[in-house]
Amino acid sequence: MELRAEDIQPLHQILISLMLGMLVGLQRQWADPSLGGIRTFPFIALLGTTCAVISEKIGTWMMGLGFFAILCLIILGNLIKRFPGELRTHSRLGTELAMLLVFMAGAMVRIGPTWLAAALAGIVAVVLHAKIELHGMASRFNEKELKAIMQFTLISLVIFPLVPNESLGPMKIFNPRDVWLMVVLIVAISLGGYIIYKFFGRKAGILLGGILGGIISSTATTVTQAKMNRQDSDKSWTCALVIIVAWATVYIRLAFEVGLVAPSFGKIWFPLLTLFVAAIVPVPFLWKKASQQRGMPLQSNPTELKTAFVLAALYSVILFAVAFAKKYAGTEGLYITAFLSGITDMDAITLSTSRLVENGTLIPEEGWRTIVIAVISNTTFKGLIARFWGGKVFFRILLVPWTIAMAAGIALLIFF
Repeated sequence: MELRAEDIQPLHQILISLMLGMLVGLQRQWADPSLGGIRTFPFIALLGTTCAVISEKIGTWMMGLGFFAILCLIILGNLIKRFPGELRTHSRLGTELAMLLVFMAGAMVRIGPTWLAAALAGIVAVVLHAKIELHGMASRFNEKELKAIMQFTLISLVIFPLVPNESLGPMKIFNPRDVWLMVVLIVAISLGGYIIYKFFGRKAGILLGGILGGIISSTATTVTQAKMNRQDSDKSWTCALVIIVAWATVYIRLAFEVGLVAPSFGKIWFPLLTLFVAAIVPVPFLWKKASQQRGMPLQSNPTELKTAFVLAALYSVILFAVAFAKKYAGTEGLYITAFLSGITDMDAITLSTSRLVENGTLIPEEGWRTIVIAVISNTTFKGLIARFWGGKVFFRILLVPWTIAMAAGIALLIFF
């Protein structure tokens, strides 16, 4: 049977419930898993959604019955906690909730949709089987990292829905909801890289270390690797390779951001591809020179609320500056704004420019040139960082890759 788009919606809702339950369960597993943790709370969320789906078929009383079942299990779990010995160790409710969910899946087989029943049972089986992995994952987070996840939850799930969705200010280009969405996007990418680093980064080789550095922050990676070179000059080639891979990864990150906020901005793909190819050309040579693999340097929390507000302010200022320069200062003013904006950050100028191209304020030709000029500015700044923190000898290693990256950007502006 062919599934229509509207038929898939309940599955999306079940998956969202699973993720939301996992989020709460992660916090409980880390802080106090005596009654429920990283498996129990997803099951509770799944039970609520499943009851709602079945209620559409047989009546709203099913929601009341599901709530009553959860209430009984909570009371039972708290009573068991009062007993000593083996009974107390059984105070978690994962198995009992799984039983309820399998019962619901069995009922759904009869009342439909059958495929959703199969999906639900499969999710329950996977979560039950992954007990050791899920508990191990939760135990590896420290308080600082869990705080990072909760701050991202605050930024994306609590603050974002409350932000007004209307155009304000001069030229009507400032939309608070769009601004905060850009913040959520930037922080989500950085947090995703940080979590990958958490589980793989410290054992990562050079290439993965550089890729994660580009996802989290290529500027921070440049600083840390340049400092590391100062401490251990025997690893200069390794540090340089991590930096170059991080610089190349930035273009993949920018392409992802543009694709999300401005899918019709097709003119940007060739410049980004050209810059990426230019960045990776020196990688094989540096790889041969690197003496041994090295993991990622310690990374900081990318979701601090202060960081989020700074990103929001930066994006808003650049959005106004680009639109204002285009309207009142002409193309030259636009490109000067791009160069200044790109010195320390590429995300804000890329996202703001892409949004303006998408809504027609900028033409694509101006848009990609603005981003490339910002790239040249950013690459210049990171080269100066490497020279300042790493020293003259270290910068000589980076000079050819840095020059190729700069030349690629300038060639695009002249010939493309």
